[in-house]
Amino acid sequence: MTRKLSSAAAAAVLIASPALADTWVVDKVHSETSFQIRHMMSKVRGHFNDFSGSIVADPAKPEAASIEFSVRTASIDTSNEGRDKDLRSANFFDVEKFPEITFKSTRVRPAGKDRYDVTGTLTMHGVAKEVTLPVSLLGFGKDPWGNDRAGFEIATTIDRKDYGIVWNKALDNGGALLGDDVLISINLETSRKKEAASN
Repeated sequence: MTRKLSSAAAAAVLIASPALADTWVVDKVHSETSFQIRHMMSKVRGHFNDFSGSIVADPAKPEAASIEFSVRTASIDTSNEGRDKDLRSANFFDVEKFPEITFKSTRVRPAGKDRYDVTGTLTMHGVAKEVTLPVSLLGFGKDPWGNDRAGFEIATTIDRKDYGIVWNKALDNGGALLGDDVLISINLETSRKKEAASN
């Protein structure tokens, strides 16, 4: 196998190859889960430091490939201690009551070259909703130590009010302090889980 495959070939290998279609786990060190929301006339960015996920592909039924992903809400980080404390409070994520954001897929459909529509249940702040996430395959190959790697990117927008996160303040000149739409950007590097050695 060559060191690098085209993205199209990577998709075929990842989903259809009996040798590789098993469990892929998120490498948190080389991945990122970030968001952006409007604050008055500007935008604030942040990310979550603690998250995990896995992808399981069945070579006989590629449409049954499954994805699970979870985020620890207390790990929110916007580079401002006071703001992060407020975001962890009942005003927003209420992390003691709702410690995780989770996504579990129910179906996967091709949506063009290196792109897939992944539908599943997104649960946040105690609210579960079906969403379809646009997922792009960024590439596939081996790292310098011979481990199989695959990269994915997700970019989508959600309305925080749909999940019961509604805190806001009206501005004197009209409008609101915070926007409702949250742009989510997730970049994942995954590694193929090695099978345990048999005795």
